[in-house]
Amino acid sequence: PEPEVATQQMAAHSDDDAEDEFGPKPFVPTAPGLTQKDFGHALLPGEGAAMAAYIAEGKRIPRRGEIGLTPDEITQYEDQGFVMSGSRHRRMEAVRLRKENQIYSADEKRALANFNHEERTKRETKILSQLREMVRKKMDARK
Repeated sequence: PEPEVATQQMAAHSDDDAEDEFGPKPFVPTAPGLTQKDFGHALLPGEGAAMAAYIAEGKRIPRRGEIGLTPDEITQYEDQGFVMSGSRHRRMEAVRLRKENQIYSADEKRALANFNHEERTKRETKILSQLREMVRKKMDARK
């Protein structure tokens, strides 16, 4: 019975090897994500990433005292006329607005960088195709 188990294990192992590649992998460019330093210096560690996650989902960023409630519940309470505790203090509201604006500007910078990268890639592709066409015409003219 043991040789059968060993051959089954070897067969399963050889299937895994077929998927593995040897040698260096080609570079796969990834979209640059936002790092802690992109959010600015006035945020606590992880605070910027958490706020950016809410923004990416299109949800309202919870304020102090609103933790544990979903953004939909908070909006529903505010629509009913409740004033959330984080909205009553001018200084806290100013700090919150500044932090939110830092997140929005970091997100806009990232989007602009992605757009510029795509435009540069398109421009380079266009130039390369023009050069290839010019070389092809020169080679055809020599024949």
